[in-house]
This record gives sequence, structure tokens and C-alpha cells, in this order.
Amino acid sequence: MKDYDFQGWATKNNLKCSDGRVIMKDAFKVNDGQTVPLVWNHRHDDPFNVLGHALLENRPEGVYAYCTFNDSEQGLAARKLVQHGDVSALSIYANQLRHNGSNVVHGKICEVSLVLAGANPGAYIDSVLTHGEDEYIDEEGTIYTGENIVLSHADNENDKEETDMDEKKKNPENEDETIGDIWDALSEKQKNAVFAIVAQAVEDAKENGDGNENNDKKEKGGNDSMKHNVFDMNDEEMGNTLSHSEQEAIFSDAKRYGSLKDSVLAHGITNIEYLFPENREINTPPSFVSRDMGWVKKVMSSVHHTPFSRIKSTFANITEEDARAKGYIKGKQKKDEVFSLIKRTTDPTTVYKKQKLDRDDVVDITDFDVVAWIKSEMRMMLDEEIARAILIGDGRMGSSDDKINETHIRPIYNDDDFYTIKVEVDAGTEPEDDALASMFIVSAIKARKNYKGSGAPTLYTTEDMLTKMLLLTDTTGRDLYEDESKLAKKLRVKEIVTVPVMEGQKGKNGGDLLGIIANLSDYNVGADKGGAVNMFDDFDIDYNAQKYLIETRCSGALIVPYSAIALEAKAAE
Repeated sequence: MKDYDFQGWATKNNLKCSDGRVIMKDAFKVNDGQTVPLVWNHRHDDPFNVLGHALLENRPEGVYAYCTFNDSEQGLAARKLVQHGDVSALSIYANQLRHNGSNVVHGKICEVSLVLAGANPGAYIDSVLTHGEDEYIDEEGTIYTGENIVLSHADNENDKEETDMDEKKKNPENEDETIGDIWDALSEKQKNAVFAIVAQAVEDAKENGDGNENNDKKEKGGNDSMKHNVFDMNDEEMGNTLSHSEQEAIFSDAKRYGSLKDSVLAHGITNIEYLFPENREINTPPSFVSRDMGWVKKVMSSVHHTPFSRIKSTFANITEEDARAKGYIKGKQKKDEVFSLIKRTTDPTTVYKKQKLDRDDVVDITDFDVVAWIKSEMRMMLDEEIARAILIGDGRMGSSDDKINETHIRPIYNDDDFYTIKVEVDAGTEPEDDALASMFIVSAIKARKNYKGSGAPTLYTTEDMLTKMLLLTDTTGRDLYEDESKLAKKLRVKEIVTVPVMEGQKGKNGGDLLGIIANLSDYNVGADKGGAVNMFDDFDIDYNAQKYLIETRCSGALIVPYSAIALEAKAAE
């Protein structure tokens, strides 16, 4: 079992909870070995409440959870609360529940939650791993609501009443007792009594009278039988129907009223929401439609960081012929060594993203924290822009006011030949995929003899280029490289990272950029005190607008000569 932050019982079997239900053995067997989100207090309507994940293990005694916190601010805070003993209970959110009386015999756990108090007396956290110091504490857990049938194990009676109402509302066709089940359980005497009551109600509704005749019948002992079983009545007999003529009138008047809904309301139809239900949001908060961002984190975490932004690097080039040691001939003058000094400086620049929200929208949107949602988008896009500038530049024209100055954040792809080795991949004027992929591998391996960077580098390339290389086969049709790890070993790189923004990127000679090989620990990103990523917000009274700004002031450049290789396809002539 890999490291985890704490472990404990999410729920235990054969223990009666405060609402009378009992979780039976193997009720959640379907979750054995599955990983589910670990959230705070069942608040799954906000991504910031996701604290990590829990690996579930079905045991004879119940469901056991191995929980791990993520490295977010909320996850780190929750870890401290658990380790300190401030939070000491687990809870599960389950759906697809099935009952046998008061026994829960089947369900599916959707999430495990840290809560302040639990109700199932057998669920508890029994150990905490603090990564360095082993500390173990006992805790409790509970079982909470599900999607279809809501199972509440809160000790608060009001919560139970609310849960029962939600259960009926969310799953009217659950597997608890139905009307038919209740009817079959009645004796013949009880059925006859129901027949009499329903028959009397039907007669009253038909006659619309004052009920005197019916009252007389009641005084005489009532009706012993019913003409027919009301449970066998079809929809037309029940009366909650529209006749054909009424339907035609509604549809014909729809043009006059402007909409079918208004026409239905005008004809006195109630409970209109049954016909025109409101749309319900299924992804709250809204999901971002974005490029694959996995490469951004790899770039930002791999570069070398310094607490100063003004970078100066100086190198003495002793590769020239004049720098070599020389043989001496008696009587001849000894020559001095001659070599050149290479120096460059890189100053910081500001990169920012600005966003504005109308105050009314901030107040009206109550389904999720729209401000936190906007800020997460701003940080995500800022990181992507800096990572793009480090690898290939921001792609904007030099005349654009928004361009990130390439003398302040120097793109590896366009950097000086003293830092980035330029390699042209020649696979013919109109190369086939196999030819281009083969020549790319050959060119990358040959270029390694000039590479002077630190350690094992990484290949940053496009998804198309990676696919072409993985599709290479031998003469028998068998794959040359079964997976990315074998291809990376062939290319002499640590790993292969695909970068969507490299797609279609053109180089100075007009050819497509195929890949960059570099160890980003040789690329320095510097920021002075106060120049790190900062978020600002302000309110514009005149326009009732809430404004947000995220920015950083930093510099970036390769600091090791010949520490990167840029592979570019030969341009078509």
C-alpha cells in the first residue's frame, strides 16, 4: 500500500444508525479497490472543496478508506486539522441504494467526506500518517446522502425529516414499499373499507352536490362494496386528462398567445411545471473548454527559480583553435592564449491577465462561487502563457502591444545558437509520416553529441509527431516502440511531453517545429521580492463592475550553453 495521509472506517456493517437503518455486509462491495474523491462536508458543488482522494477497501466488517490529501491550499489545511485532531469523522455519499426492510443491502459510494460529527457508531478514523512522524488517532465516520435514495445518518431530527422529503422527491419509484405493496398487504375487510371510501369520493365528485345524500348513506352504515377497483382505473377514468377537443383548442390558440406555454396557462391548466420543467444545471461550476494543460505544470515545476530577476551570465569560449595548448620550439617566442568572453543580461517584464464581472452577476449567481471560479481561470491562463513564452514565445506579432518581449523571457526555440542547437530534419520535399518520424529520431540522436545541458533532458513535441513515431513498424508490421517509455529510451530522453501550442509553429526557415529537447533546470526564471504572482481586485462604482488582475514580473533565459536542441522540419522549396 502506498503512502496515505490517514486511514479508517468509512462505515461499518451490522450497526444500527440513528435513523434506524442498518448497513449490511458487502452492501458497498462494488466499490472495492476504487478511488473516490475526498471532499469537505459533502460540498461537491465547488472544486475547491475537493481535498484529495480515498482508496476504498471492502472488508467483512465494512468499508475501509485509505485517504490522501492533495497539495492545494484546502488540502494542506485539512491535513493539519486531521493531524491535530480538530476533525475526527468520516462520511460517505452513496447512491443506487437498495433496501430489504430497514437493511441497506446494496449501494455505490461516490465520495468520502471529512465532517465534524458522525452518526454511525462503528465508523471511525483509526490512524493518521504524518509523513515523518507516525501519529495515530481514533475518529468516527458516518454515512450520508445518495443521489437516488437519500440515506441520512445525521443525529439531527430535522435533517432526517428533510432527507425523507428529498428521498420521495428524488426517487419516487424507489424500491421501498409501493402503493401496490401496501394494497396487497391489506386484509379483505380493509380493502372493502377502502373501496367504500373511494367510491363515496367518486360519487361526490360526479354529482357536485351538497353531499346530503351521501351523508344519509353514511348514517345508515355506508356502502359495503365498490363497483370497481380504483387501482385498476386508467388515466382517462382518473380525470387528470385533456380531451381531444381541449388539446386542439390549446394548440390553435398558441399562435394567438405567442407560445404554447402561455396558451396552456390561459386555458386554466395548473401544475404547468409538469409540462414545461425547468432546465437543471449538470456541471456546476461550469467546466472550462481548454487545451490540454498537463504540460504547463511540468514546465513551470521544472524550470530553475531565483529570488532575483536581473540575470547576467558570462562564459569564456575556449573551444577555438587559439585557446589550445601549444608545443614549444627552442628559440621561438611563446604565444599567448586567446579566447573570447561571452556575456548577456536578461531583465524582467510584466505578464498579466485582467478580468471584469458585473456586480449584479456576482450577486445573482448563487450555485457556486463565481469569484473563485474566475480567479482559477485567470491563474490557469497566466501559467499557460508563461510556459508558452519559455518554450516557443507567445506567438504574437512583434508590433503587438500584448507581446511578451522575447529579450526578457527568452524562448528556447528562438534563442541564440550558443544556447540552443538548431537541427534541420530533412525527410524529403513531401515526406511520408514514416519517413519524417524516422528522420526525426535519427536527427535527435545525432544532435546529442553537441548537447551540454544538465542530466537527462525531456522531449517537448506535438501529439502528431509522437503519434507518427509510435506508429513506426518493422518489415513484419510489428511496432518498433511499444509505448512512450521505449521511444524515450531510444531518443535518450527522460520523458516525452506533448505541447498543444506547438502545433503549427513555424521556425525561421519556414519549416514546422517538431520538438525541443532540454532539461528545464538549465532555464532560469527570476522574480524579485514582490514580483511573484499576485492577485488584485477593485470595484468600479461608476459601472458597478468588480475588476480582477493577476500579474507577475519575471525574467527567463537559458543559463547553460548548448543546453537545448530545437528540431525543425526542412521547409519545402
